[in-house]
Amino acid sequence: MALLARVREEEAGSIAAAGTLLADTAASGGRLFAFGAGHSSLPAQDLVYRAGGLALMNLLAGPGLVGVDVRPATLGSALERVEGYATAVLDSSPLRAGDALVIISLSGRNALPVEMAQAARARGVRVIGVTSVAYAEGTTARNPSGTFLKDHCDVVLDNKIAVGDAELSVEGIGAPFAPASTVVTSAVLQAVMASAAGALLERGVEPPMLRSGNVDGGHAWNAEVFATYRDRIYYQH
Repeated sequence: MALLARVREEEAGSIAAAGTLLADTAASGGRLFAFGAGHSSLPAQDLVYRAGGLALMNLLAGPGLVGVDVRPATLGSALERVEGYATAVLDSSPLRAGDALVIISLSGRNALPVEMAQAARARGVRVIGVTSVAYAEGTTARNPSGTFLKDHCDVVLDNKIAVGDAELSVEGIGAPFAPASTVVTSAVLQAVMASAAGALLERGVEPPMLRSGNVDGGHAWNAEVFATYRDRIYYQH
């Protein structure tokens, strides 16, 4: 709760800026994507095809990067350090100039998120980074550029998570525990989605929001949204 309160107070301006960036992109016909690897994929997935969410959000993914379904799970962590992988993912994706990409990486230090941000911006894609700035101050970069994700973004959202992503410690348990990054990052990104919806409305554009399929009329509503924005929604086809 303290972390959420701190983020609300200190990141309000950045949340509004990120919402404005997404609204500008959507209003001009651009496409919206979210990317994260490992557990950072969870907040990205939470933005895509969900009740109350912005229908235009698409998941950018690559083999071995979405969650811990890869075996062994440690392979997913290793892939985040592979140089060139991010560029390969972008090469096979529909991203193009004028689109926007949300990149989530708690540490922001590995080759994958840094290269993803660099390569995306080089292609004319605007980048929102969600990361912990504390890692840039308390760890060393683990990629050839020696930089962090925060150094290659149009907007940076700092989730305020401490290095190590564990909030509790107690005598008798050798390692810190109770990670908070998923909860805080998901809350931040849903705030960004709400901000984007408001910013679109201010531009005279009704934001294409999805309804729950478990309420009467929800499927019919969503079908109309999918038909209207078919050219910008990739999880439908």
